[in-house]
Amino acid sequence: MSRELFKFRGGVHPPEHKAESNGRPVHPAPLPKTLVIPLRQHIGTPAKPVVEVGERVLKGQLIGAADGYISCAVHASSSGIVTAIGPAAVPHVSGLPDDCITIETDGRDEWIAHAPLDWRAMEPADLRMRLRDMGIAGLGGAVFPSAVKLDPGAARHCPTLIVNGGECEPWITCDDLLMRTRADEILAGVAIMRHLLGSTEVLVGIEDNKPEAIAAMRDAAAGLDFPVEVVPVPAVYPGGGAKQMIETLTGRQVPSGKLSTDIGIQVFNVGTAHALARAVHHGEPLIARLVTVTGHVLRPQNFEVLIGTPMHALITLAGDREGATGVLMGGPMMGVPMPSLDVPVVKATNCILVKSAELFPPLPKALPCIRCTRCADACPAELQPQELFRFAKAGDFGRAQEYHLFDCIECGCCSYVCPSHIPLVDFYRYAKSEIWAREREKRAADLARERHEFRQFRLEREKKEKAEKLAAKAQAKRAEIAADATASGAPDAEAKKALIAAALARAQAKKAEAAPKNTDNLSPETQHEIEEIETRRAKIRELAHQPLEPEEKP
Repeated sequence: MSRELFKFRGGVHPPEHKAESNGRPVHPAPLPKTLVIPLRQHIGTPAKPVVEVGERVLKGQLIGAADGYISCAVHASSSGIVTAIGPAAVPHVSGLPDDCITIETDGRDEWIAHAPLDWRAMEPADLRMRLRDMGIAGLGGAVFPSAVKLDPGAARHCPTLIVNGGECEPWITCDDLLMRTRADEILAGVAIMRHLLGSTEVLVGIEDNKPEAIAAMRDAAAGLDFPVEVVPVPAVYPGGGAKQMIETLTGRQVPSGKLSTDIGIQVFNVGTAHALARAVHHGEPLIARLVTVTGHVLRPQNFEVLIGTPMHALITLAGDREGATGVLMGGPMMGVPMPSLDVPVVKATNCILVKSAELFPPLPKALPCIRCTRCADACPAELQPQELFRFAKAGDFGRAQEYHLFDCIECGCCSYVCPSHIPLVDFYRYAKSEIWAREREKRAADLARERHEFRQFRLEREKKEKAEKLAAKAQAKRAEIAADATASGAPDAEAKKALIAAALARAQAKKAEAAPKNTDNLSPETQHEIEEIETRRAKIRELAHQPLEPEEKP
């Protein structure tokens, strides 16, 4: 009995262009002379370097340690010498450099000592931290640290585990080839995920335009000791998105502002499951992945690539052609343009798409919005893209948030169907970045205010404590004098006089201490000079006290 499927709202059907690269077998890319490994390859805090320039490292060696809970380690993809630690070009739409570790490879590809983990005997928290330290992150695009997603939280279990093999983006076929060739290892990783999450239902969603992958995964699932349901789903973009896959398979929607775990579902990409299996069963950190190289090249295909390999090396391997107009990392819908071909392959690199004028003609000039609402019909997140565009363009970010801007998954369906050719997603990304920047500024201002208020509180507290100590000391002194007077049998009046006398004595003593002591042992000449000065001062004081004579009248 086939599983009942549901349809999410919106979506589009762009040309698939899968056949260009899914007909060739996977080939390992050769070892490059230089590896550039960014420390920020995941969502969260970037890794901290734990090696130094000039140090020799081995393949799989930790070179950047995870910094905090939402972080992930990075490792050397091959053996060699660390030649630089610092800013270098990275695959980011901004074109800005980021901190990287550069390794000159020695050609020996020498591994560190590594061994499988006894994952069934380990505490779940310890296993998750080991996966964090082995660099396991989501390979479906978001690159979220997997150790965090594998924590079921207070509920102690997540009933439904979905393995996402949708791969709905045009041109990309790396997940398709991975499922065809390594289905057993993918499901071995799924078994570990199921163990950590306590899931009782495991679903594998694969678009129905991948019959070989569906067959391979079903064959592998048949030999497992737990049930796995491999479900073909309709090929519609963005059906491979996590929220869309959840709705297609279960009919449930993730509420706005919530996570899928809030409704008892967790989603992982097939590439993540494969990387997790290699880490646990072979002790291999995440240092390589499958990458589709396609578009305007002679031999579009998939390569197994070491993290840090420059993109131009893969384009050359696939056969570069004249007439290239640019390179995207990812597909045409959600991919980002690369600032340079020197940027390295990272954990998020699923595809290198070489553009040309024939394959990707330049878009016409954007025209004013005609309010046709086609974008709203195509939006899988059920938003109002035309209103979000209006608010983002006007800088009214508050209203954009009211219209659930952050529910936008930036799939590009709205831009794809827009008859005015407005780059709508670019406006949404701009609005999000501005909101994030203002939130950072607000947090910084709040922190500065809190520090100032705490300093003022501390100064007032210290001032009060000092006053209290002085008052207590004075009270104790008065009590001591009063006790002495009482012990001697003096009456109250005499006791008060004694207090006053004691206070005067202390004042005289302080005055004596403050008096200058440079008039002792003076010579007769100096003493005579001082006496003359004092005589003159006395005359001046006498004249000052005499009454003034009345002025003479004319």
